[in-house]
Amino acid sequence: MAKDLRTYLDKLVATRPEDLLVWDEEVDPRYGVTAVIERLESEGKNPAVLFTKVRGSQVPCLINLGASFARLALALDKQDVREVITDLAFREATPIPPVEVPREQAPVKEVVLTGEDVNLDLLPVLVHNEFDGGYYIDAGPMILRQRGSGAYNVGLYRHQKHDRRRLGVMINPANHGNYIRAEYEDHDEPTQCAIVIGHHPAWLLASVTKQPSVGGELEIGGAFLGEPLEMVQAETVDMLVPARAEIVIEGVIPPHQRHHEGTFGEWPRYYYKEGPEPYIDVRAITMRAHPVYQSIFNAHNEHTVIGALPRVGSLLRRVKGAVPSVTAVNLPISGAGRSHCYIAMKKRADGEPKQAAMAAMVTDPNIKLVIVVDDDVDVFNEEQTLWALATRFQADRGMAVIPHALGSHLIPTAYGWNRLEKGTMESKLIFDATKPLPPFDFPKAARAPEALTEAVDLTRLRPFTPADRSRLFDGRREPTQHRARR
Repeated sequence: MAKDLRTYLDKLVATRPEDLLVWDEEVDPRYGVTAVIERLESEGKNPAVLFTKVRGSQVPCLINLGASFARLALALDKQDVREVITDLAFREATPIPPVEVPREQAPVKEVVLTGEDVNLDLLPVLVHNEFDGGYYIDAGPMILRQRGSGAYNVGLYRHQKHDRRRLGVMINPANHGNYIRAEYEDHDEPTQCAIVIGHHPAWLLASVTKQPSVGGELEIGGAFLGEPLEMVQAETVDMLVPARAEIVIEGVIPPHQRHHEGTFGEWPRYYYKEGPEPYIDVRAITMRAHPVYQSIFNAHNEHTVIGALPRVGSLLRRVKGAVPSVTAVNLPISGAGRSHCYIAMKKRADGEPKQAAMAAMVTDPNIKLVIVVDDDVDVFNEEQTLWALATRFQADRGMAVIPHALGSHLIPTAYGWNRLEKGTMESKLIFDATKPLPPFDFPKAARAPEALTEAVDLTRLRPFTPADRSRLFDGRREPTQHRARR
């Protein structure tokens, strides 16, 4: 059977049953779902939760599925996050084209609503945070087709529900989707689109990757799945959509039309972006006979983890392509999984660290701070990375400031041209925390011999017991023999 959300959940329950919980009591779509997740977070827990009764809808709601690196690794048949990132980079370089299947083989066509039957109220769309401006779809990657070339592009954006047949669409100005929409608008043409809700986690991960040009996400989705993504012809727009999705919303974005939306808790974990934005006139909703609606808890752990993991794979591939001496890349959670980037490299020439940092910033404009370290430092260990910064970095020669660069408009301090208004620019910062090359004799880091460390068998450790206390501390062993002093 082809992979989809349901095959993944079966695998999750079989291997990590504690990672999927069910809430059977009725909850309010306004904060009721997310209050449960936030309470779990406060206790250090991050399971996915399926809410079977969301008031006003007969469709169950799944949330927090992507809040765990371990669950996303499972989707790729991996366990260690470092292995996942290397694997993601490899899979991006080996795309698998999608395949079209007939309607009869597409579960998403079991229910087709068009015309007056279109009604977004059927879905358990949520209000997530206390001051969000309304009900938002946030786990539905949107498919667009580039004007002229027809290339498919997929991106994960927020969509405020304005009424039963209209959804907002807010796209980061730096994202390819915004360029596609703007090009249609420049020609006074509507932009056709489809929002895909509920599929295998590989679909969500592919939608967040950073591709060098417009398109490629469908093929990357296949690579992440390990098999071709099954697609089927949409009902009212000229494009293919994932056949094994739970729900697909089709529509058009009319040119030059705007609707007030916002605010919304964004990935920096602040509310942002209130004002006029484009919107979608919904033309059709297709879904399974018994669909599952999926949501992401925005401005919380799930938002960060889903955004970070696939981006790191893209960064490793593209930064290593620019500077082959790069060995590892990380987008740490402390930087909201987007703003800070740690790069490790086996430096071959002076200047390489800044070159690698600039390649990262070009790949993902959200990055505003890069720390480059040597390959003896684990960039997935923040303590090690900051130790390298403390002991190998000097600001007068290792720091570079790049002002007025395209960044994330969602960061509260992002600025416009005159610095007195909000805008899309940020000042970027590079820290070169690598050791100088020979002939400079840099001190060696103090540590036990590596061969002995690697040979240690940690399974020989056991818990301390009351018997140990009696034997070791209470005199129930032979006295230690001391050599008398003279």
